[in-house]
Amino acid sequence: MTGSFDKSAASSIVLAALATRHNVLIAGPPATGKTRLLAEVADRFQRGMSPRGQAPTLMHDDDVPIQRGSDPASYTVLPSPGRANRKVFRTAFHQGSKARDFLTGIVPDLRSGATAQFRISEGILYRASEHARQAGGAALLIIDEINRGPAVQVFGGAIVAMEGDKRLSPDGKPHRQTQVFDLLDPATGAFVEYALPHDLYILGAMNQADVSVEPLDVAFLRRWAPYRLEPDASALRAALHVAPTHVPPPSPGSPADVYAAAILAWAAVNDRIALGRGQEFRIGHGILLMDEPAKTVDAALFHVITAWQSIRAHIDEVFFGDVRGVATVLNATAGMVGHVYELAQRNFGELPSLVIEGPAAPDRETIYGMLLAVAGVDPG
Repeated sequence: MTGSFDKSAASSIVLAALATRHNVLIAGPPATGKTRLLAEVADRFQRGMSPRGQAPTLMHDDDVPIQRGSDPASYTVLPSPGRANRKVFRTAFHQGSKARDFLTGIVPDLRSGATAQFRISEGILYRASEHARQAGGAALLIIDEINRGPAVQVFGGAIVAMEGDKRLSPDGKPHRQTQVFDLLDPATGAFVEYALPHDLYILGAMNQADVSVEPLDVAFLRRWAPYRLEPDASALRAALHVAPTHVPPPSPGSPADVYAAAILAWAAVNDRIALGRGQEFRIGHGILLMDEPAKTVDAALFHVITAWQSIRAHIDEVFFGDVRGVATVLNATAGMVGHVYELAQRNFGELPSLVIEGPAAPDRETIYGMLLAVAGVDPG
């Protein structure tokens, strides 16, 4: 599944996937709206409400609540619609995440003074699972940055039992396909057979381009319904009030001119990054979004200057050590008029070296021409 900036439509699709698959993994380049989507899904899950603020109604002879409409945002399949005791649990994985922090495990207990003691921890998956086992309970566990930690080790034995058809039945009883795994019982300290409840849902998010992590195990990924967010130029145009046919003039006369040039430059940068490194290394539309579009040209220029510094930092990171790659993404090798950057050759001792000449950051006088040059637009 692939999503866009329309968070209401996207959250409807994610909720429907959670209802049927129980596990959904959101992926996409940075600044494509993953955090906003997580927040929207969490809010709608906890309230148990439809996009229009109404409780869902059951369709004829069906267990799945749906609100029909002409657009994706007008309906949703709500997970566990009949359960009112709804709760959202949140965590983020990191390199120090362990199974004992996620499920259960033996940890030091320093709460009772200096005497060395141990206890059985209750990790966040265990707490969410126990909440979903309660009468009328439903739990959504959100795991951000899921690929920043050793996800397979953290899930431990739960990996065999997390799929929707491997859970307990809605009535809490095991069925023929239910999978159990060994778990340290916090109450007794003994190993018990444990199964995940039907009304537990897991929503993960990750940035595949993050160079500090390793790819997730393929067998682990198969247990998730994927949902991918993409950079969305149409979302930028709508949010910044720029018509799709708007062509930026040689010099800006309105905020829309500035934003049109910025969108063209951003799109050109992403096209070149996709060719040079891969689509997952692009940068999302959120980098140029603002709460309210600027009312003046100066305000728009200031906003774009600030956003460009983040875009440039992203380019430098993705092409770290590759000066020609950075210059190519910046379109600094084409000799464009008005460009503040130029790829040049200088000597380091007796050895030739490539450098990108230009200011550390464009200013109000140079940013607009630079954007046109990066986009490959002739200002004449």
